[in-house]
Amino acid sequence: MIRRPARLALVAVLLAAGGLLVAGALRGTLTYYRTPGEVLADPGAARERVRVGGEVVPGSVHREGDLVVFRLAEAGHEILVRQRGVPPETFREGEGAVVEGSLAADGVFRADHLVVRHGNEYGPAATEPPDAG
Repeated sequence: MIRRPARLALVAVLLAAGGLLVAGALRGTLTYYRTPGEVLADPGAARERVRVGGEVVPGSVHREGDLVVFRLAEAGHEILVRQRGVPPETFREGEGAVVEGSLAADGVFRADHLVVRHGNEYGPAATEPPDAG
């Protein structure tokens, strides 16, 4: 028969192993992004590939052929983004977006990948009451 301290040690080892397996599985699925303020404040950001997330500033989206130029804002900081390619159909002004690329020496973020960021609140669409006509 296994004694109580040995049983507790076995349970602790199994829990630790399970935790390590879960952490390892999640490591590749997490996606982090930085805010425009963080990227602009970090001089090293110009040398590395990063993800930047924020809200597409209303009135800032301009298309020049296959180039989409817009401003991304978060917490009072804005960054100008130039993205090549067709953005997703759900890309709109005033909505959240995450771009991936690098910050050029001129302060413009050159993106080669754009993802629309969705909120975490979902619900049924608002319905209007029937016309009492």
